Amino acid sequence: MIRLLTLGLSLTLTWLIHAADTRAPNTLTSKEIAEGWLLLFDGETTFGWKIDGEAKVENGVLILGGTKETHAEPTVWLPRSMAVHLETDWRGEKPPRLLLFGPLFTEDGGGASLLKENQGKFTSQSVDGAVLGRARPPMRFLVPAGSTLMLRNVRARPTKMEPLFNGKDLTGWKVFQGNPKQEKSTWSVTKEGWLNVKNGPGDLQTEKQFGDFVLQLDCISNGTHLNSGLFFRCQPGKYQQGYEAQIRNQFTDKPTQKYQVDDYDPQTNKLLGKKEVLSSAVDYGTGAIYRRIPARKGIAKDREWFTMTVVARGRHFATFVNGLQVVDWTDHRPASDNARTGYRAAAGALSIQGHDPTTDLSFRHLRVAPLLRKFDE
Repeated sequence: MIRLLTLGLSLTLTWLIHAADTRAPNTLTSKEIAEGWLLLFDGETTFGWKIDGEAKVENGVLILGGTKETHAEPTVWLPRSMAVHLETDWRGEKPPRLLLFGPLFTEDGGGASLLKENQGKFTSQSVDGAVLGRARPPMRFLVPAGSTLMLRNVRARPTKMEPLFNGKDLTGWKVFQGNPKQEKSTWSVTKEGWLNVKNGPGDLQTEKQFGDFVLQLDCISNGTHLNSGLFFRCQPGKYQQGYEAQIRNQFTDKPTQKYQVDDYDPQTNKLLGKKEVLSSAVDYGTGAIYRRIPARKGIAKDREWFTMTVVARGRHFATFVNGLQVVDWTDHRPASDNARTGYRAAAGALSIQGHDPTTDLSFRHLRVAPLLRKFDE
């Protein structure tokens, strides 16, 4: 058994009897959204989870286990430095185990048993500022056969992120130049310290390159259904040649939009065909990986600040809008130097898109943290 206290790790248990804890489960406050917290369980589905065994969702609770041994973990990868919070309850003979991977536990990814005292009641658990030494999902749960583990309010927050924008000028960024037809955007820093783009088309790129990362930013669309996007792993010296996390706050009440999504074999990377996806997202929607997969929900609203998170590690991509995951996608296309035509593994610039003459969006609190890709599975 690993002795947590000797490792300097603060694991705090708080019984949920305080009035402040009576808010709706599986939600984030506006303060938590601004701080970059991410919900790893949406309270309704197992979207964004890899589960081997038994699982179901009832009344806002993720229930793992039953007659079979069950392993479960979020698919999203987070940086080595992060904060984790969750609420747990369990039933059975043997307690489940929560595994956190890294040298704070053991070299081979050891873990800690969920405390027996929380059997029969939901208990809040926080691991604040844990430094995880390996690139793994933030947590993995192992539930013995004959036991069940109940989870809610599962969330994590990347910490120690590096700022990408200083709020004063465009230091660290460069405007793409090379074709006058693609240089119509106006880039400025407002008196509030926000990065603003008007008009388009245009492309503002970081001088640094990024491959596997977590990026968070705040954005506001100063018009109705305006179009922009955050490009990443871009080809150096090229105009908007990368993956695009879409920004367009337009969704229909019912899934009336039809998209043809390529279906590739994950082993051979050969095209199997196309699948039709019904969606409420117009033009893929905010948080989508444009032309690859639409966002599953409309969360951001025009003329209101929202927070978008992009997590890219190898072939896997996840996006969150206001802390709720809207994309969980793996790029199984054949390798290519250009993400528009295939899977691009190489690092590249991040870039903000000026889309057209109606473009008018502002950005703030742009920050990034690198991810490790190598891990012995």
